Amino acid sequence: MESRRKPLVAITSVLLFTLLVGWFAVPSLYVAEDYAVKGHKPGFTAPKQNIWAELDEVEAQDVYEFLLEDFKHLNLTRHPKSLRDNFVNTVESLKPNKTDAVAYLHGDADVVDRYAKVSISQFTDGAPYFFYYTVGPLPVTKDTKAEPYGYPFNHGRNWIRSPIVDFFHIQQFSVNVAKNVSDITLELLGATVNENDPNDPRGLVAFPRSFRVVTGGLNFWLQMYRPSYSSGARTLLPQGLYVKIDAKSLDFEEWTVGQYYYNGVIYDDEHKLRAAIESPGFKKTPANLDGPWTDTEDFESTPAGRELPPPAVIQPYGPRYQLDRKQKYISWFGFEFFLTTNAAQGVLLYDIRFKGERVMYEVGLQEAMAHYAGDDPMQGGLEWMDSFFGMGKDAFELLPGYDCPAYADYLDSQTHDKYETTTIPNNVCVFEYTSDFLLARHSAQYSTTASRNTYLTVRSVSTVGNYDYTIDYVFYLDGALEVKVRASGFIFAAFYTTNSDKTEDEYGHRVHTALSTSMHDHVINFKADMDVAGPKNDLVRMAIEPVTKSYSWDGPDVPKRNTMHLVEYNVTEETGLDWPKNGGEFYIVYSDKKNAWGERKGYRITSGTGMGNTPHLTIINSTTLGDSARWAEHDLWVLRQKDSEPRGADPFNFLEPFDPIVNFSQLADGESLEPSEDYDQDLVIYFNVGAHHVPTSDDIPNTLMHTSGTSVMFVPHNFNDHDPSRESSQGVRIQLDGKKLSGGFAGEAYDEDASNGELRTRHGKRDAKSKKLKAHYFGGTYEKGLKVPLEALEPNFEGYRSTMHAVPDLTFNGSAVFGTWRKED
Repeated sequence: MESRRKPLVAITSVLLFTLLVGWFAVPSLYVAEDYAVKGHKPGFTAPKQNIWAELDEVEAQDVYEFLLEDFKHLNLTRHPKSLRDNFVNTVESLKPNKTDAVAYLHGDADVVDRYAKVSISQFTDGAPYFFYYTVGPLPVTKDTKAEPYGYPFNHGRNWIRSPIVDFFHIQQFSVNVAKNVSDITLELLGATVNENDPNDPRGLVAFPRSFRVVTGGLNFWLQMYRPSYSSGARTLLPQGLYVKIDAKSLDFEEWTVGQYYYNGVIYDDEHKLRAAIESPGFKKTPANLDGPWTDTEDFESTPAGRELPPPAVIQPYGPRYQLDRKQKYISWFGFEFFLTTNAAQGVLLYDIRFKGERVMYEVGLQEAMAHYAGDDPMQGGLEWMDSFFGMGKDAFELLPGYDCPAYADYLDSQTHDKYETTTIPNNVCVFEYTSDFLLARHSAQYSTTASRNTYLTVRSVSTVGNYDYTIDYVFYLDGALEVKVRASGFIFAAFYTTNSDKTEDEYGHRVHTALSTSMHDHVINFKADMDVAGPKNDLVRMAIEPVTKSYSWDGPDVPKRNTMHLVEYNVTEETGLDWPKNGGEFYIVYSDKKNAWGERKGYRITSGTGMGNTPHLTIINSTTLGDSARWAEHDLWVLRQKDSEPRGADPFNFLEPFDPIVNFSQLADGESLEPSEDYDQDLVIYFNVGAHHVPTSDDIPNTLMHTSGTSVMFVPHNFNDHDPSRESSQGVRIQLDGKKLSGGFAGEAYDEDASNGELRTRHGKRDAKSKKLKAHYFGGTYEKGLKVPLEALEPNFEGYRSTMHAVPDLTFNGSAVFGTWRKED
């Protein structure tokens, strides 16, 4: 046995030696250690409780049970069929008043009592209403009670009347109208509605656009569409037939069919249209048919390079930020803040601090509005207020590696409506990213220094019908904060008529056989409650102005010099502002505190890194919007902070635009911003992002995000004593060869000990190749190769938790007010 083992040991030793030599001798991309997804450091917790957190399922169910008992007189039902039933519509956390919250966050006050905000649908006095109530304190005890929630709303009322009582019968009435003229739709459009199968791709859909009537109630224009509700491309497939419905009565049996509109001509009724069709010279328009041109994916094309995957971003050593998942509290290189969500607004951030100092109490979306223009009955009055459909409720699960890096942290959110709690998995992501451009760089005679630009992003994507809105809150190492929105998805297109009287390109462009685009404004409003180094702030317009001035040092040679200077104008009352021409003014929120150099600490508000300046609404005194979105009329607004004015908009404004429950013009009513007994200089900024969107053939099938992104940035303005990113950024200083090795100019002495004593040089094979060139690094660097798993490069979607996305189809099927997408029985 011994003699047989010796050769085996010898052979094994040779093989092992060969493998080791080969391992060290042969270059390898990935060596040393395996890539490992490392989590956050244990033990990190928020310094305070997240007092803005959404209700959990237990809290929401306790509120439901309390209301069913406390509102017995309303006979609340758990399974509403229409707005003739009384039911609890939505339940969410009531955000505490800022006065109470600050006393807890920055003082010795106890944690703020927790309350719920609920909306209840009540049919009273022969009409449907939505009422707001508060329920608390929570958890439910004998001291808990429900009270009307009216003080944040204009007129102090806690209700709004709905012009719609029965969503199902709007659908049914629309189908019946289309059925009754099926001979006309077959003749003109080549299809009819399929009542038994509304998802029939060969059929038609009658889509209603409502509009308010001054005397009260609603009317509709119906437009025929292809294909069915189930198609994501439906808004690219309008057909050229429109029908007017008089629906002012709440009783659908009293509704009547009015005019028909086809190819630019109005017909009093269906009989007049039939007669016209049968008459000589009647001009038909081509049908707008579906086809591969609406597909968002191309699985077949193979241009050179597509066979290779694109570059990927990895995070092998785990996150550099800290996350308390329970409290949804985040800390990253000086920034600290809380995160929460709700159904209407989506992600909201609170108590934002930088380097221990207050920057903002709150920043979050208020409303997302799209207003169209066109020369047909649908596009001519089309507008959407997307919080009504739910920017948070419609923020669906994100795709790792696509929506966000695979290494991001993903958070769930919950919404509560119709006695049910819906958990939306992984619909908010948090990640750090390294930009493709530097934070800072400089080349001197004998050196080049470069600092990597890393930033932290909180992201969600809200899909409201045809559009997907990617909403980012971006934090930078210098203390800057950016709010950015990008849009993609299908445009809401118009039918292209062949009528010779049509004015070409007045409202958009022809983009397919029978399809035209419609110009529209996206105006998306956010609130930023500024607390720059504390609550006492004021807004200044710092103007860059030309001036002609004499200077003593110019002497007789230049008696007067044409130059420029800075002039500050205090904003002394609540008002709206627009971005100045040529960027000639800085809007600065100043604190009453000063930095080390005697300058007031401030943050500058500026249009950010998107496609040009962010817009406001083009239309003046919109016929469709009424008073429901006056915030859209300027780029930004400055108002007093008031606990009684927590929001600049409300989802139910969509139902009553001429008498909205929140009228922004009554918030921005010109009150003084000068210090006084009744004003403590705590101010709020409302600002808009969005786009003037004139879609082209390049938007077919989808609008692209890189052409639609806009943002607003809040940039430190003497807030710090020096640039704080220097102590947080990672980078390199390359020291060049030469007799004079200083970083500066020729002739400067170079002291190696003094210049590089604090710099770290990476020693090893790479430095050995050049004894003259030295790389000095600040911040952590990669020191070893890594073996990267496939999941870090291309995530496995077997873990995707969603089984259906409850995308609202923007019609009257209950997808908005009812809070859930559902098929009618």
